[in-house]
Amino acid sequence: MGTGSVVAPPPSLAGAGRGLRGRGVLHRRLAASPMKDEPVASTNGGKDEMVTDSLSVARRASHPGLSSSLSNPMSVVPTPFHPAAPSDLRFNRLRPSVEESDCKYKRFFGCYVAREAIIDEEYWIAAWLRAENRYEDQSTDRYVESFKRKFASQEFHALKRRCSKLQGEKYICFVAVKNDELKRTVLNSVVGTLDVCIRHPLHGETFPAEPGKSQFHCRIYQPDQPKFGYLTNVCVAKYARRQGIASNMLLLAIDAARLNGAEEVYIHVHKDNLPARRLYDQIGFRMVDFDGTRQSSDLCLLSFSS
Repeated sequence: MGTGSVVAPPPSLAGAGRGLRGRGVLHRRLAASPMKDEPVASTNGGKDEMVTDSLSVARRASHPGLSSSLSNPMSVVPTPFHPAAPSDLRFNRLRPSVEESDCKYKRFFGCYVAREAIIDEEYWIAAWLRAENRYEDQSTDRYVESFKRKFASQEFHALKRRCSKLQGEKYICFVAVKNDELKRTVLNSVVGTLDVCIRHPLHGETFPAEPGKSQFHCRIYQPDQPKFGYLTNVCVAKYARRQGIASNMLLLAIDAARLNGAEEVYIHVHKDNLPARRLYDQIGFRMVDFDGTRQSSDLCLLSFSS
């Protein structure tokens, strides 16, 4: 270095130290904060356990009927009632064969078979199809996928509870499943679903109440009154529509209701849903006349008599 040259003092490291410390704090925060679908470690009475988020995502398979976007590679798996309990849902599970699916009710048509849901994965996909149907007109909503996941998780658990009832009413979840020689997973097999409930009317009840608008009735059945069947949650995956899936599931559900003693089968349909109304009319459903007057709501009650 030449004589007389002046060397500038090194810049202060105080700011740099603050920046490094700040970045270290930020890094620790990010490391400590779980990602959206990452298990969260918690401490309970000194015992560490793993609890999952209310919804976990399995990125193992994709299905065109289970997402509003065909390029979405994720399918949603609900957590069990107790977060610490493991979930038995496996979407890489192969669908049961016709011989393995020992069902009381079956209907073969084309390359499909309509039957009872027999494993949890089928119940879950039935719940997801209902979520897809519920939010079908809100595909551009920013949070629609989260809404569908929450709805499907709630419906899955509610559906399992309804189908496990042993007294008062019989509740059956039907699914339409691909029927071919290929080895398919359950996820890539279920294309449609509907439910049927067979029961006696409640005291004070004449017809099934509209979904979500149930009037108060004594929760005591009238065994001296004839049973009826009530159909709900008719859904078909978008890519599988117009193949007779809905009509064959409806016919199977009507047969199941009859075999369980139902004299009439009811279903609600929105008055503006013309395709559905045409379908029900072709099967044989007719508008219910309430003492000579029609219902004033947007839902129409239809009945099928044997």
